[in-house]
Amino acid sequence: MIKLPIAIKRCFMGCLAVVLFMQADGQNSMENLYKLSDAKSRSISPENFTGAKGMGGMATTGTGASAARELGQTWKLSPSVVIKSHTTFTLADIDSSGCINHIWMTPTGNWRNSIIRFYWDGESIPSVESPVGDFFCMGWGQYAPLSSLAVCVNPGSAFNCYWPMPFRHRCKITMENIDDKDMTLYYSINYELKEIARDAAYFHAQYKRINPNPYKKDYVLLDSVTGKGQYVGTYMAIGVHANGWWGEGEIKFFMDGDSQFPTICGTGTEDYFCGSYDFDTRTKNAAGVTESNYTAFNTPYAGLVQVIRPDGHYNSQQRFGLYRWHITDPIRFEKNLKVTIQDLGWHNDNSGRYLPLQDDIASVVFWYQTEPHGRFSKLPGKDELEVN
Repeated sequence: MIKLPIAIKRCFMGCLAVVLFMQADGQNSMENLYKLSDAKSRSISPENFTGAKGMGGMATTGTGASAARELGQTWKLSPSVVIKSHTTFTLADIDSSGCINHIWMTPTGNWRNSIIRFYWDGESIPSVESPVGDFFCMGWGQYAPLSSLAVCVNPGSAFNCYWPMPFRHRCKITMENIDDKDMTLYYSINYELKEIARDAAYFHAQYKRINPNPYKKDYVLLDSVTGKGQYVGTYMAIGVHANGWWGEGEIKFFMDGDSQFPTICGTGTEDYFCGSYDFDTRTKNAAGVTESNYTAFNTPYAGLVQVIRPDGHYNSQQRFGLYRWHITDPIRFEKNLKVTIQDLGWHNDNSGRYLPLQDDIASVVFWYQTEPHGRFSKLPGKDELEVN
């Protein structure tokens, strides 16, 4: 077997993500690329704020105007936007039917202080609401390479999302800057104008955070979902407040009237995120001594994307970022859904007893459902969002 360098493997995985994860209806999949379509390709960016046909690159002012002062119009005059402190900027407002296929962006500043929201078909409350870093699986505010089918984060903190997002009448996407400083955003939103199938559900994503999680209380990933749909993904940023292993907690899916006991119950946190045995490779060092280490990994469907270890100074806690995409195994529900996960580790007294933990847990969960959706719990304020 040929062993490829890590950089080449990551590049391959990123390309695989682009090729394989396209439209949910199969229109834009590898095996159908040769088929013609009546869909109209469009893209919104600071060079074409409306995505209108033949209207790109027309800017005469913008963040690149000084650099292009000797070149003039069409020469990258408006590659980005500045979102002022405590203001909300509309990234896209599409008055038609269609489907978002890909979003790319690279936000500056504190990623927990930029809140992205999506509104479908004129709704007044968002179907997506999350700090932008957590939405792209970067909840700890630090760049880490991520190559998966649904989300890729590439060198230079380039955020990419491939979740298909259909809409029937209108799509509105906003970014709120809750920071005390202005932020700069480069972005593009690639979509198609086309008719949407009757059985297409709407994309949703919700952020939550609890710090610390109450003792002996399950962390609630998702609650109060009513309607028909499917749960398609979980991202968790876990800051561990105790010594020792932290990932014994079971995930539970309560669906369609389940009360005390769920229909689906996992066997442990690292198991749910498709790992095992503490994500530990137990490698040998140069002296031949076996060392125990957490091992970050990226796969199309699951990964341990961030491992932040204590340094004995300011970064004093273990911190982890994990994702799990239910692309081949969506959790389908007919009427309602609640999802919880236990915050569970071990006592350190060699007694072989589980220890309920009290960790810092933040999450973004992803699902599709019929509208209308329930109102989300209130997003935490700026100080409550802070990574600390």
